[in-house]
Amino acid sequence: MPEFVGALDQGTTSTRFMVFDHDGREVARHQLEHRQLLPRPGWVEHDPLEIVERMEQAVAGALSKAGLRLVDLAAVGLANQRETTVLWDRHSGKPFCNAIVWQDTRSEGVVRALEERGEGRLVRRKSGLPPSTYFSAGKLRWALDNVEGLQAAVTAGTACFGTVDSWLVWNLTGGTRGGLHVTDVTNASRTMLFGLRSLGWDDDLLAVFGIPRELLPEVRPSVGDFGNATFGLKGAQRVPLAAVLGDQHAAMVGQVCLQPGEAKNTYGTGNFLLLNTGAEIVRSASGLLSTLCYQLGDVAAVYALEGSVAVTGSAVQWMRDQLGLISSAAETEVLAEQVPDSAGVYFVPAFSGLFAPYWRPDARGVIVGLTRAATKAHLARAVLEAICFQTRDVVLAMEKDLGAPLRALKVDGGVTANSLCMQLQADILGVPVSKPAVAETTALGAAYSAGCAVGFWSGPDELRQLWREERRFEPGWSEDQRESAYAGWKRAVERSLGWAGNA
Repeated sequence: MPEFVGALDQGTTSTRFMVFDHDGREVARHQLEHRQLLPRPGWVEHDPLEIVERMEQAVAGALSKAGLRLVDLAAVGLANQRETTVLWDRHSGKPFCNAIVWQDTRSEGVVRALEERGEGRLVRRKSGLPPSTYFSAGKLRWALDNVEGLQAAVTAGTACFGTVDSWLVWNLTGGTRGGLHVTDVTNASRTMLFGLRSLGWDDDLLAVFGIPRELLPEVRPSVGDFGNATFGLKGAQRVPLAAVLGDQHAAMVGQVCLQPGEAKNTYGTGNFLLLNTGAEIVRSASGLLSTLCYQLGDVAAVYALEGSVAVTGSAVQWMRDQLGLISSAAETEVLAEQVPDSAGVYFVPAFSGLFAPYWRPDARGVIVGLTRAATKAHLARAVLEAICFQTRDVVLAMEKDLGAPLRALKVDGGVTANSLCMQLQADILGVPVSKPAVAETTALGAAYSAGCAVGFWSGPDELRQLWREERRFEPGWSEDQRESAYAGWKRAVERSLGWAGNA
């Protein structure tokens, strides 16, 4: 058997391909950003063809760095940004429009009308999700109503819908020459069209949104047969695509949170805290989501409780790209370390409204507490604190639902490279924060899942032996300091509400 496994991690801002050995150690990676298209306030788009191009370049780049060929990989796993909606023609392979990104809020009218019709309760009960612009169904309904030529293609039977995983798998397995139109249970569970208990597209939910079933991909377990992939490489090279998971679900596998009660928080474009609830669907009374955790082949599905935060790492990107205050993400830590605190400045990055536990699409970003003495260093520190305060919001909601306190937090994702931010996280939560040796656990989880599918790894017990902690951050703030800072955060959140649309 080949000695390596590959992982394609297609995220909100970039695409990376990583190669891992049998010890779960990184052998090579190549990562490329793609454009963030912002045609109107509240609209966020990606070019689906650009994403395919970046994917092919990332794979070729990583393999070249390692001196490997595609056939040197036992299998590849795919992890992807969730909820982002892609629509394309199966005959031409061309998208009908840009991908509508999970952060996009243009479907607010669709969601509001659903609630006004009294159908929100049905959506919550069957899908486990609150009606929100976050999820795919509203974006799909908006596209059917507004994208020229799409409805005619639906009638003709040539239109395909999918989250990013479906779009990539279709391209990887042949595209217009018989590509597979499939998804996995984790991505399907983020659409508001998927029955959590039935593990299939739900007729009642399809009727609520007026979605034709023939648009939708076939749903498969997260680990199994997703065809053989070429990744655009020349020649007859192919590799088994043996796992597909939404990025946060892949990170659960990468952090080896495979038992009920185990949790992790991923710091990427947004923050996503998931807790494994096993075979039980836990219904939140505190603003969290019930969702699929994963389904490993023919084994019964595993569920999770999730707190999703829209803007965390992307707030750092906003400082770089929109404000021009920094030239790289690493500068945020350097700036923030220049001051001992934020001097009372709070930043609420509600660019796409507020997700868990508030679910307020009418919220918008605010900066409060400014004085003449405030500098960009104070703003940088407030941005890092906002990442951590939003995590505390979710942790408190999860503790309320479960009736038990959090003892420690496993963390991963790009923001964990910022040691000041991770120390602030421990200070604001009041619990230790544990960073693994491999911070990119989304890619690692995709690799683990694919590797287990083909026998490269034997299963969960072997994966647990591979997990290693790199650093632990212990809380340093007093209880009074922690509670005072959080009270200020809650006041700032109140000021962000009601700025857009209807509450």
